[in-house]
Amino acid sequence: MKNLLTASVLAVALAACSSEPAKAPEQPSDTATSSATTDETVSETSVATPVATTDPKVLSLEGLGDLRIGQAVPAGSSWAERGAQQSDACRTVTSPDYPGVYAIVEQGKVQRITLGQRSEVTLVEGIGVGSSEADVKKWFAGFREEPHKYEASPAKYLTAPNAKSGDPALRFEIGQDGKVKLIHVGTMPVLEYVEGCS
Repeated sequence: MKNLLTASVLAVALAACSSEPAKAPEQPSDTATSSATTDETVSETSVATPVATTDPKVLSLEGLGDLRIGQAVPAGSSWAERGAQQSDACRTVTSPDYPGVYAIVEQGKVQRITLGQRSEVTLVEGIGVGSSEADVKKWFAGFREEPHKYEASPAKYLTAPNAKSGDPALRFEIGQDGKVKLIHVGTMPVLEYVEGCS
């Protein structure tokens, strides 16, 4: 009986001694690993996806200011047709509040927002028209490269890998000078239109 009691106490003591010290170092390293993994995941997500923002001069996957991808042009907003490609099927809208920016509306909903040459709007990462291709690739690695339709190489399109999913996605047009000429956020197939509504 005494031997059984001693063995039980020894087993409990050994279990306490061996499991506690082993767990204590593992927990911080697991937490650190988990935290690092989470930070990397968040970092990759923010790198690949413009974060939602209320800043009126920042374009996100959700939209720009009160103009939202997948929604109608807000009534009473400054966005309106101003002589550009008006039809029942597809139209473009602009706003005097956003020089150099236009949006394509199909089936009554905003399908794409484009930042052009005069635009001061940027992505949350600070990338805007005039940024270098190297800066784009630093923030948005893994984008699909395609030759530009109208300009010779090194001009190209860089399109987010999730574009075909139907969710809002990002697309850059890089000019022959290696700088961003246009930035588009929208849904396929409108995201890849190269001439306004086509």
